[in-house]
Amino acid sequence: MIDIVTLLPDWLRSADILAMIAGGATLAVILMMWNAFLVKDALPGRIKNLEKRRTHLKTTLANETKQRSKLIVRENIMHQVVKKLQLMRGERARIMAAKLAKGGWRSKDALVAYLFAKISVPLVSGILALLYLLGTNPWKWSIPVCLLASVGVGFVGYMLPDILVKNKVAKRYALIRKSLPDALDLLVICTEAGLNLDSGLDRVCREIANSAPELADELGLTSIEIGFLPDRKQALANLANRVDIQAMTTLVNTLVQTEKYGTPLAVALRVLAAEMREERLMKAEEKAARLPAIMTVPMIIFILPALFIVLIGPAVLKALDAFSKGG
Repeated sequence: MIDIVTLLPDWLRSADILAMIAGGATLAVILMMWNAFLVKDALPGRIKNLEKRRTHLKTTLANETKQRSKLIVRENIMHQVVKKLQLMRGERARIMAAKLAKGGWRSKDALVAYLFAKISVPLVSGILALLYLLGTNPWKWSIPVCLLASVGVGFVGYMLPDILVKNKVAKRYALIRKSLPDALDLLVICTEAGLNLDSGLDRVCREIANSAPELADELGLTSIEIGFLPDRKQALANLANRVDIQAMTTLVNTLVQTEKYGTPLAVALRVLAAEMREERLMKAEEKAARLPAIMTVPMIIFILPALFIVLIGPAVLKALDAFSKGG
């Protein structure tokens, strides 16, 4: 029988080396047994966490369903009131829907909410004002004056939805005007890379979705209309109607002319972006030049009286003291 130890090299025949090898093998066997029998299985914990997550999602979904049902009931009430009064018909409703679209509200529910507010806000505000004036009457007004004041409050409530929509449209146009040159630069890069107009608009919308969501919304809608309308000029005309500012009108005219005459789109957009940046710089310089004229009235009202008091006040007080002592 062949002895295995005699076959090993001389440096492996020592007892210490053999003991180290045996200890390493024993440690490996112990680790294998530990992993096999003593390590806890993580599956029950994962199942418990999934069950908690499922319960939380069910609770959240139930709360959202309740809130949504309440909102649907409110919307149904508004729809019924507007439908019975036949406010959705007529040219004024169509004009108001276009105006709401300029502010970013394009759904039919937005028009219903606006028409309902035009009815309910003046009535509620006028009635509350009349009850307050007749109940407390803090200024001791007569009944006709209270009625007239409540009518005035109702008129303010009637004009309030229009004022809110107008402010929303103005703020939206200002944001679009501010971000339009940067979007044109991105569109120039896309067209130079070989993309057509609708693909370039899609790419620009994805890039500016976080920094300029208003402009991304309008350009994305234009890209969709270019895809399904038979004439892309109509889609560009719709963009100019929705965003009724000079910069957007110029952009639409430029795009129509490049398509009509076959001029390079990238060159035209680059020139247009440079012109818009120069226009924005000129407006900033104009505001800076108007600043001294605007500050004149506040300086006269608030700063000069205080300055006169500080400069002339001590002399006036000394003169009064001298006159009082002399008398």
